[in-house]
Amino acid sequence: MRLDQGLFKLDFNDHYAVLGLPIHADSKVVRKRYLQIARKLHPDSMGGSSAEVVRKASDTLSKLVNPAYETLSQEKANTEYQLVLKMRGQTLQRSKTPPDVETSSAQDLLKTPQLESDYRQAVTSLARDQYEQLDTLEVTLGQLSELNLVYLYRTSGGGAGGANPVASAAPASAPADNTQGQSNTVEPPPRGGRDSIVESYINRAQGFERGKDAGRAILELREALKSYPNSADCHSYLASLYLKVGQVTMAKIHARRALDINPNDAQAKAVQARVEKDSSGKTSAAAKGGKGKTDGKGGGLFGLFGGKKK
Repeated sequence: MRLDQGLFKLDFNDHYAVLGLPIHADSKVVRKRYLQIARKLHPDSMGGSSAEVVRKASDTLSKLVNPAYETLSQEKANTEYQLVLKMRGQTLQRSKTPPDVETSSAQDLLKTPQLESDYRQAVTSLARDQYEQLDTLEVTLGQLSELNLVYLYRTSGGGAGGANPVASAAPASAPADNTQGQSNTVEPPPRGGRDSIVESYINRAQGFERGKDAGRAILELREALKSYPNSADCHSYLASLYLKVGQVTMAKIHARRALDINPNDAQAKAVQARVEKDSSGKTSAAAKGGKGKTDGKGGGLFGLFGGKKK
């Protein structure tokens, strides 16, 4: 975890840690907890505090707590976020080693046979005083985030523990299992090293695309690139999907990255050629007084990953 311009940023965008909640908290619990934090950080509740403390409380509320609540309370954004959590859990499951955690509470959670009760108790204990002292908030966020990471790991098949409907739900379109002797898990760990793992991501993305769900296909490939950022195949396929949904700028970025890694990537070349052709066509139309459409500015499904929300 690190500080950025005086505001807290988690390496993993853990909105549940920000609100001090377990990752399976329902919408009513989320709203109740948010209102508690909002009242505590509101300027009217900061009587007697210094101007600096009031400013920090206001910044924390507007730039950390409010975005977390907005994501978890809005149906579309929450659906996207649950998918991200599920993918995170699947990635942890495929790892053959437990997550590297530093806090003693998270290390204990890796081993406890009472996962559900101990997890809830540990989160509740930390959340009790989470926003009492903003100077220690960074530490508390780190502890909560590690607890959530361990919980995702264990409930996604990485160890013993109860099932979590978010992390362990079967993907909407899973690739056929052609291996012999594998247990019936969410998805058996692929064999053959890095290339096979990347291929499994691409296969799932192709399944989503065949099901006319380009958004989930894009999410799948973005998750793959977190672990394998130098996969030209992922970048070029992602470029083609972005082009398909009208995200031309993102298509250009990933096509260029794919060609940086593999100058002979045919799919990236095709995307780049299409983008350049469309761009030159718009330039010609503009020169003739036409009003060609501009590139989409994100929003909807892609707003979660950098586009502007409408």
